[in-house]
Amino acid sequence: MAEGPVAFVCAMPMEAKPLARQLGLRHATVAGGPGWTGTLDGRPVVALVTGMGTRRAAAGIERLLAALTPAYVLVVGITGAVDDETPIGTVIRPARVVDHATGREHAHHALGPGEAHGALWTTDAITQASELPALRAQGVVALDMETAAIAQACEAAGVPWTVIRAISDRATDGSVDDEVFHLARTDGTPDPAAVARYLARHPRRIPGLVRMGRDASLAAKRAAEAAIDAARSLAGEPGQP
Repeated sequence: MAEGPVAFVCAMPMEAKPLARQLGLRHATVAGGPGWTGTLDGRPVVALVTGMGTRRAAAGIERLLAALTPAYVLVVGITGAVDDETPIGTVIRPARVVDHATGREHAHHALGPGEAHGALWTTDAITQASELPALRAQGVVALDMETAAIAQACEAAGVPWTVIRAISDRATDGSVDDEVFHLARTDGTPDPAAVARYLARHPRRIPGLVRMGRDASLAAKRAAEAAIDAARSLAGEPGQP
């Protein structure tokens, strides 16, 4: 493996915390911002939170790549399914990532057990139910808001990357609309004032929000576990020490 740490890149703190907890990482300044550092099987690792959306993801990975040269970048976190069948918590290893804004596709080497399949669709927009049939026809299996931007920066810098996400919700059920999406700030942290206003307007939706939180926590944990296994598998990759 090339010199440099393995870098775990997440959009939200709730995605990075299971990684930090399972690996025993320490809070530290990473690429000029808050993050975590530590080791995995004696190999240095860092974890970074970029914030949500392609702009924040691009800015975060650019800071990371300017500060150090990772041996490998693993994009880790939650994702939304485009069907009704995939169970919550299922780990997704797409064969390709598609940037909705440009149509550009990014292929990567999936790490860990299981074969890569399907496409991950990166978009800053809330995907509507009417758009899902066309996405499924293109082989899209899940949706996110960051991976294509991170992939593009890594490819430009010649840094290998992969993405491991787990299903936290389904685009088919309409549970994450624009109003729910904005219950979190763009840095990925909850917005208590927005949550309070939402609950005052929609008290009957409290059970649904509780379920969403539970599902997101499960997905973040599963993604972290799979990402750690993937990072460990790097030692067995062809050409890797």
